[in-house]
Amino acid sequence: MTLTSFGPANRIKRSAETHPLTWRLRDDGEAVWLDEYQAKNGYAAARKAFADMAQDDIVQTVKDSGLKGRGGAGFPTGVKWGLMPKDESINIRYLLCNADEMEPNTWKDRMLMEQLPHLLIEGMLISARALKTYRGYIFLRGEYTTAAKHLNRAVEEAKAAGLLGKNILGSGFDFELFVHTGAGRYICGEETALINSLEGRRANPRSKPPFPAAVGVWGKPTCVNNVETLCNVPAIIADGVDWYKSLSREGSEDMGTKLMGFSGKVKNPGLWELPFGVTGRELFEDYAGGMRDGFKLKCWQPGGAGTGFLLPEHLDAQMYAGGIAKVGTRMGTGLAMAVDDSVNMVSLLRNMEEFFSRESCGFCTPCRDGLPWSVKLLRAIENGEGQAGDIETLLGLVGFLGPGKTFCAHAPGAVEPLGSAIKYFRHEFEAGIAPTSAVVPPLARPIVVGA
Repeated sequence: MTLTSFGPANRIKRSAETHPLTWRLRDDGEAVWLDEYQAKNGYAAARKAFADMAQDDIVQTVKDSGLKGRGGAGFPTGVKWGLMPKDESINIRYLLCNADEMEPNTWKDRMLMEQLPHLLIEGMLISARALKTYRGYIFLRGEYTTAAKHLNRAVEEAKAAGLLGKNILGSGFDFELFVHTGAGRYICGEETALINSLEGRRANPRSKPPFPAAVGVWGKPTCVNNVETLCNVPAIIADGVDWYKSLSREGSEDMGTKLMGFSGKVKNPGLWELPFGVTGRELFEDYAGGMRDGFKLKCWQPGGAGTGFLLPEHLDAQMYAGGIAKVGTRMGTGLAMAVDDSVNMVSLLRNMEEFFSRESCGFCTPCRDGLPWSVKLLRAIENGEGQAGDIETLLGLVGFLGPGKTFCAHAPGAVEPLGSAIKYFRHEFEAGIAPTSAVVPPLARPIVVGA
């Protein structure tokens, strides 16, 4: 996956001042290895952090920058770092990079790992220094075979250069880094399920509290951050808080830049580093080029399959967490998907819910039983065999599987697109109700949320 451009993007040159994540990318899409990375100022931020900054100062700098998690949840990174214990007697701590990236329509972390593996390693090295972690793991989606190969080569290059291992940069600080490939489960995107899988256990989410910062990998304090999140750290350390905050657009409450993209039947599907606060319309029209000839935009998702659908009139929303929340859904991963006017929403949702149902860990009843139930109802409606009350039952499931109703966030993310699809395209669901349907079976009667 290479960065592409269209329209105004062709006239914007990526630079270190405006594109901290992507300015080092090669035009041919090949990986940037150690010599080239260092020639492009790579590891300068790590040298600064080791030579000139106390560990607590690194944490405070990241906190002051306003950097938030880029995996979808958007939790403030510096605040998460601050949860790690201050007790110096705890000498075993872990840094865990969540590189599972199983969210449909999302491929931003893949690009960073395949083309800029040393950027991730530098981000983890600085983070490890700040958090006093002596060992790190990159938990990588199993299907990302090229990323695994490139990361392992980059780790070996860094070791040979004295940037990983013992006494890094003469500081007396030791940090080992390992690439761990997963078995391919969506639920591993949840940080405690990821920890369980890393330990060789079944990938079930853990009860919280205790949080990983207190009890994580093998019972030790652990900080879990997303790939893109960690890749922001070197630029923040190198160029400072004020510069980083200046990158985002006026009105955005999120700081810095974000890898954003558009997939679907657009003229120029791709991935771009853009400032927080650009509008969905800029992303869709100026970068993705609008819809292909013969297709019309029906609706869109702003950040992966677990975010709600929005209509074309919502394209003027600013792309940051609060801006997307104003129009009724979440920013998610920031990689949008265009749905064209040839797509039946019932079929699309049936396909999505089949995926989410299959990827459920099965630990809690609402998710384990509720998602297959939604698939059964959607399949009947898709085949024109829906019964009276089925739509109300689906809406009831949206409520029962919503935030705070299940053990983790898997089910709430699964039903968010379902609820929004019914909200905006209910007539397509009604079209699948059999005209002779009069009797509502007991299991398909409307659920009264909160009863």
